[in-house]
Formats: sequence, structure tokens, C-alpha cells
Amino acid sequence: MNVAPAKENILKRVRNALSQPVPLPFPQAEGKQSVFASQAGDLDIQFAETFSGLLGRFVFCADHAEVAENLRLLAANNEWSSIYCRELQLLHTLEPYQLSCLNASEDIRDAGAGLTTCEALVARTGSIVLSAGQPSGRTVGVFPPAHIVVAYPDQLVFDIRDALARLRNKYGERLPSMISFQSGPSRTSDIEKRSVVGVHGPREVYVFLVDREP
Repeated sequence: MNVAPAKENILKRVRNALSQPVPLPFPQAEGKQSVFASQAGDLDIQFAETFSGLLGRFVFCADHAEVAENLRLLAANNEWSSIYCRELQLLHTLEPYQLSCLNASEDIRDAGAGLTTCEALVARTGSIVLSAGQPSGRTVGVFPPAHIVVAYPDQLVFDIRDALARLRNKYGERLPSMISFQSGPSRTSDIEKRSVVGVHGPREVYVFLVDREP
């Protein structure tokens, strides 16, 4: 049996198939409007309810003074040795409040929590949008046992498609190499079909939504 012609015939059929346009199974999903109906009410309330239902911890802060006070209380109550942050703008914003628990120089392996900003908050799914394009990179939001996100009202969007459009507007054609959607603490049901929290990432996730930007 001559294998070469048979192989070439298979590859030819594959090339022909790839050259043909493939209809989308749900073409309405690619339209300009979301297939999900927006609920009545504010996006911040919708996000808070959905995120809390996913075991996330939502905190509304009137200003950065409240952010600092909440960080101080969390560090004390959880006996965190440090809260790790490498975002210079965020560190500069919180500098006046003299948080001894906040650091950017110590080893992240000793941190009880990682502090970051985010790209967006998705109200419908209660998700935090993170990317490798942020100053925190890939590690700070997933390595420490807890992840704390500082976000602002103008980062709230209704659906995932709105978050992706926001990223395209920000980065253009050079999208970050990693874009992730963090919906509360990490969890898995792979072990005896029992839900276990904090296996592949942080056990606790906080969102501080700050009413006033720096």
C-alpha cells in the first residue's frame, strides 16, 4: 500500500475544508448587542450581588482612606506578615496612609495577600478582569493566599464582551499575552466531586470599589 498518496489526499481535503467559510452556530451571539438582557439597576449592585454569591468579598469604599483602613484591619485580623503590591501608582496613592503592612520589596512568598488593580469588573458574571499588561503581571493576583483588588466605578461593564471591547480600546492590536477572568476564590470539584476552595489560586478574593479615583 502506498501511504504517501493517501496522506496527501487527507491533507488536501483538510486544506479544502479550511478554505471554506464556516457558518457560526449562534450568529446572533456575534452581533453588536449582548444576548443577555441587562437587569434593571446599577452595575455596582449587580456586580456586588453576583460576586458575593461566588464567595467573593465586596467592600464599597468612599475614598482611599477607607481602602487603607480596610487593608490595615484585614492584615491585623488575618495576621498577614505583609500585603504585596508592585503597582507604583497604587503604592503612591496609598502612601499618605502609612500602611506598614504594605510592601513592594519583600519576597512575595512571605505575603499573606497580593494587592492589584484590574482591567474591568463584569457585573453579569461577577468577574474581575486581569491581564499581563498590568504592572502586577501574572503572579501577584494568584500566588498569595488572598487577592485584594482596588477598582473604580468607571471600570464596571455589564458583560464579558464589553470587557473585551474595553481591552481592545486600551491595547489595540497588541493585546496582552494573558487575559483572565477571576470570579471569586479558586475552586474545583475534581476531587470526589466535592467542591474545594483555594486549590489552584487564592482562597479569598476581595474587591474594594472606590467611589473616588486618585
